[in-house]
Amino acid sequence: MKKDKLKKELLSWIRTIVMAVVLGLIINSTLITSAQVISGSMENTIMTNSRVVGLRVAYVFSEPNRFDIILFHPPDEDSDFPYVKRIIGLPNEKVDIVDGRVFINDSIIPLDDSFIKGVARGNYNSFYIPDNCFFVMGDNRNGSVDSRHWNNSFVSRDSIIAKLYIELFPNPRILD
Repeated sequence: MKKDKLKKELLSWIRTIVMAVVLGLIINSTLITSAQVISGSMENTIMTNSRVVGLRVAYVFSEPNRFDIILFHPPDEDSDFPYVKRIIGLPNEKVDIVDGRVFINDSIIPLDDSFIKGVARGNYNSFYIPDNCFFVMGDNRNGSVDSRHWNNSFVSRDSIIAKLYIELFPNPRILD
């Protein structure tokens, strides 16, 4: 009698654990994702070795916006590690970078870059963003390999894995 009760209790725990693992795998593959940031390209917003969480379904009913921080597959390489950058340019826009400042569609007013690390430097030829693509840059502009440097300068909509919302480790907080 006691053995049957113990056996039922053990089976109940095994079922609960299996269901939790299966549910976790389903949620992680369809709703949310997490990643470790392996470079300093987003410092000081997200530091190297930080763990971040994003929503895979963030862009199901809406479009990516300027300044969203995204997790994506890099356009120039087949990497096991997704990249983290900030969206700067949207589809069908022109991006100019003069003395490190970013200008959209020939505006005379540069984008607000108060979130970047240090003072950005550099001049780059104009970038014309195609349909369904985005121009991305790291917040550590002088230490980021991004749309300015890639052979395929733009991140396609299909390459976006998630919009990042939370830094879990080492500094738990909401990303903006």
